[in-house]
Amino acid sequence: MQGAHVMAKTIGIDVGGTNLRIGVFENLNLVEEMRIQADFSTICKNNPPETAWETILTITAESIQSVLAQYPEIAHIGIGFPGFIDPYTHAVAQSPNLPGLHNVNLAYDLASLLQKTVVVENDANAAAFGEYCLAGKPTTGLIYLGLGTGVGGGLILNGQPHVGHHGCAMEVGHITVVPEGRLCGCGNLGCMEQYASASGVSLSYEAATQRKHTAAEIAAFATAGDNSAINAYEIAADALAQALASILKVVDVQHVVIGGGMAGAWNLMDNAFYQRLNHDLIPVLHGKVKVEVSTAQDIAGMLGAAMLEGNY
Repeated sequence: MQGAHVMAKTIGIDVGGTNLRIGVFENLNLVEEMRIQADFSTICKNNPPETAWETILTITAESIQSVLAQYPEIAHIGIGFPGFIDPYTHAVAQSPNLPGLHNVNLAYDLASLLQKTVVVENDANAAAFGEYCLAGKPTTGLIYLGLGTGVGGGLILNGQPHVGHHGCAMEVGHITVVPEGRLCGCGNLGCMEQYASASGVSLSYEAATQRKHTAAEIAAFATAGDNSAINAYEIAADALAQALASILKVVDVQHVVIGGGMAGAWNLMDNAFYQRLNHDLIPVLHGKVKVEVSTAQDIAGMLGAAMLEGNY
C-alpha cells in the first residue's frame, strides 16, 4: 500500500535465569522463536565474575549469530535482561538473580562482537513495553506486573519505559506489604514478592501445611478444593492488590496488565484481588482503572525488547 510503513525485521531477546528466548519480529508479529537452554544463574554462582561474564557473552553472541545466519538483514537487536540497568550507560549495574555481575555492558560488548545495534533494558520494562505496543500504545500510560519467581514491574509513560534516575523505578516486588514479615532476598522484611510470587505462594502453603510444593502444584490442589492452597493464592492476590493500590496513588495510569507464569492461575486470585484493590484505592479511582491479564502468550518480553529501537 502506498505510504504504508513496513518495519524491518528485528530480534528481541528475553534473558531468564535458565534460558534465552530469541524472537524474530516483523512489526508486532513473531516470525520465529528459538529457545536456548543456558543456566546463567548457575554459571554466575560457580565461576569468578570475569569468567561468568565471558561465558554469558559467548553463549548469547553465538545464539544470536545462529539467528542472524538465517536473517542477515537484521540490524537491530533488543534484549530484556534481569537486573538494574544504568539509565545513562545502559550497563548492567547489578543483577540479583545473576550474582557477581556488576557494571557489565552487554549492549556495548555484543555490539562489538556482532557489528549490529544492540539495546538492553530491564526485562520487566521490556515486557511492559511489549504489552504497551500490543495495547495500541495507550496515551494514558501502562503498568505491567509480572508474576514469576519474583514480581517484576514496568511503567510506560509518554511512550517510553520510565526507569528512574538510578534505573530502579518500579521495583514493585519490594514494596512492603507485611511489616516485619518474611525476609526477602533484597534484605528487607515483608516485601510483596514474598507473598505474591510463585515462590511466595509456595511459602504460604508450606507455612500452613509444612509441605513443600510448586505454585503450579498448589494451583492444582486449590482447583481440587484444598483450602490451604486456595488461601495461599488469596494471600498472593491480597498482597498484589495492596501494592498496586499504592502504586496507583503515585502513578495515575488507566491500564494495568498482569503477566508472568503465575498469571495462568488468575482465576484463583481475581476475587480476592479486586476485593482488596477496591478497598485500598482512593475513591476517585474506583471503576477507572482497567486491569487485564496478559494475552501476549508470554512473548511480551521479547516483543518489547525488539520494539525498543528509537526510544533511547
